[in-house]
Amino acid sequence: MSTVTVYLISGANRGIGYGLVASLAARPNTIVFAGARDPAAQSLKELAAKHSNVHPVKLTSGDKADNEAAVAEIQKTAGQLDVVIANAGIANYYGPLATTPLSEYREHWEVNTLGPVVLFQATHTLLLASPSGTPTFALISTGAASISAYYHMQAGPYGSSKAAANFLVKALDAENPTLIALAIHPGWVATDMGNVGAGFAGLPQAPVTTEDSVKGILSRIDGATREKTGGRFWNWKAESNGKPWDIPTEEIPW
Repeated sequence: MSTVTVYLISGANRGIGYGLVASLAARPNTIVFAGARDPAAQSLKELAAKHSNVHPVKLTSGDKADNEAAVAEIQKTAGQLDVVIANAGIANYYGPLATTPLSEYREHWEVNTLGPVVLFQATHTLLLASPSGTPTFALISTGAASISAYYHMQAGPYGSSKAAANFLVKALDAENPTLIALAIHPGWVATDMGNVGAGFAGLPQAPVTTEDSVKGILSRIDGATREKTGGRFWNWKAESNGKPWDIPTEEIPW
């Protein structure tokens, strides 16, 4: 069995994705492929210069050719793939459904829903052959995608596209008996994307730091098993402080 764990993270040039790459890069026996539309981004260049186990790769969400080329590079460089973290996503529009442009739905579904589909289709052969025996596909979802624990944000394109992506996690779990597929709510994180939503909600910034979110996400992925983890929607951290957007349970209802 290989002693190295190989990760691929999409949307890795900033925010949660970058935080995940930086955190994983500091671990021993780890290789991290940082997928981004612009793999030459300064943030990734500096991280790769600091950590020889970080490899930026071009990965545009929903682009079949990009995704397949990235996987070919992983195969050539590392020869294996153990964990895929589908992090790339957008939340560009807030407003009532009655007046939301259809173009916003199309764009969000292209990135947030079809993006993970294309990513899994490109990676699944190499991923399912993981020598670890625990191939893992983790979707960075959002509590805003929960229908049962609905929190009104006037974010129809974002919430619906992520809810559809959550459905894919259930499908992946059902269709792949050796795969650990899970969805993870990262918290309402103070990234560029999270702070836009916070501003719309009247908050100065989102309440969760990137560092805390990354720790929470990795706590769900590390040691995940199909029996205890797979096919489920996990909270980054159970919160119960009276805020309407916090979910007080470890697991989030679909």
